[in-house]
Parts: sequence; structure tokens; C-alpha cells
Amino acid sequence: MFVWKNVFSFILYHFFALHGLFHIVTLHIHWGTFLFNLFLAELSNLGTVSGAHRLWTHRSYQAKLPLRLFLLFCNNISNQNSIYDWVRDHRVHHKFSDTDADPHNINRGFFFAHMGWLLVRKHPQVTIKGQTLDFSDINNDKLIQFQRKYFKFLAFFSSILVPVLVPWYFWDEHWYNSLCMTFVRYVGTLHGTWLVNSAAHMYGTRPYDSGIKPTENRLVAYITMGEGWHNYHHTFPWDYRAAEFDSFNGNVNTIFINFMAKVGLAHNLKTAPVSLVQRKKFNSTIGTKINKT
Repeated sequence: MFVWKNVFSFILYHFFALHGLFHIVTLHIHWGTFLFNLFLAELSNLGTVSGAHRLWTHRSYQAKLPLRLFLLFCNNISNQNSIYDWVRDHRVHHKFSDTDADPHNINRGFFFAHMGWLLVRKHPQVTIKGQTLDFSDINNDKLIQFQRKYFKFLAFFSSILVPVLVPWYFWDEHWYNSLCMTFVRYVGTLHGTWLVNSAAHMYGTRPYDSGIKPTENRLVAYITMGEGWHNYHHTFPWDYRAAEFDSFNGNVNTIFINFMAKVGLAHNLKTAPVSLVQRKKFNSTIGTKINKT
């Protein structure tokens, strides 16, 4: 039942991360190492959110080759499975959300949805139902298949090796401090992504569809730079903003995609029609009132 490789790996990751936090509190980390990993965390988020999620999973916009290469590079830094595996799991999650076929089914509890699903074997229904979905686009994407083939090397090189070596080489950071700070960044970005699956499926409001688990969670939105407006996202998964409003609201990834569109690297940005959004909100409000009575 347990995937022991993941269990021991996560224990090790958190050990180094906690040690890194201790070094930060005791001021044993060079300021350059801290800022460098903060910058890498931002790139990691772009690779997961603007790349694996909004571009490749939901195809909510299209990107030219330079942007796709950049997002693939950022995705290697994030090291949250290959794009192929990430897309596969997330499409199954959307299609069969909050059922046994959902890889991180919130009905199995907060911890399971947060990270427990990665520590145990998938429910058989995840595989069975997953085989009914269309993955032809990522199967035929040479860039995604290249990353899938060499992902272990690419992720280790981009997410662990280079982040450890750069502070050690350029400003004489102790290699162990650099390693621990690398895992502070890595574990922190993991938990940020996981909060979307856990907290944003339990805590918050449901103004667009009161009949589903995902919620609007402002805190998660700010932590993940735009992914906490989850009731909207599950109602309109094709909207590249993953939120109703164009205003900031923590949605750095929308700002990034908008900028890429202005410079000609992103196009065909999809949004939900305002009339449809308003109708969904009205129906959700009526449904909530009926349920209360």
C-alpha cells in the first residue's frame, strides 16, 4: 500500500528543510543564498502554474516555442513530476473530482489530499477511469516526451545540483547550508501546490458552483500566485486566468501570461464569457438558499 521510496524521500526532504529553516533563523545562511532560492521558487511556480497547469493540462492558452522551452525549464526546477505525469493526474482529478477516481480525493481527508496520496498506491479507479481520457496531445508533444524521458536527470540538475553549487561557488556558501536552503525552497513550493488540493477543497466560499468541493481561498491564492480561486477554476477550467477578475488578487501567473501575450509569445487566451459566469453565480446562490431551507 505504501510507496516506501516516497515516504523515505519526503522524510529526508523535510529534515533538510527544517535544518535550513533553523539556519535562516540563526542567520547562518548568506543573504545571497536566500534571495537566489526565492528567485528559483518564483520560476518553479511559473513552471507548475503557467506551464504544467494552465498551458499543458487545460490548454487555456497557446505558447510559442521560446515560451514553451522557458516553462519547461521552470518546470524542471519545480520538480513536481514530469509535465506528462502532472497533466495526466490533473486531468483525471478534474474529470472525476472528489471520487475514488480522483488521485487526491478530498473525501479521504485533508492529509491524503495534501500529500498522503503521494505516499500510497493509487486507488484502482484512478487507473481504470484515467484510461478513458484523451492524452493524445501530450503523447504527441515531442518536447513533453523529451522531458519525460530525461526527467530524473533534468530535475536533479535544475532543482537540486545547480541551486546547491551556485551559492557555494559564487559567494562561498557552505555546501551543506546551500543544500538545506535548496530543500527549504523545494519543500515550500511542494506544500504550496498541495494546499490547492487540500485547503482549497475544504475552506472558503463556493460562489460559482455550490455543489462541488473546490472553494475560493484567498490565502492559497496568494501563496500559489493565483491558484486559490478554485471554485471558479473547477467551474471554468478552460479560463487561462483561473479566476474571474483581471485585477491582481495574488494572480501573478495571469500577469505573466498577459505580458507574454503582449510580447507575442502567448496567444489564444481563453476566458469564460461574463454572461456565463454571472449565470453560474446566480444559479449557485439560488442552490445555496434552497439547500439552507
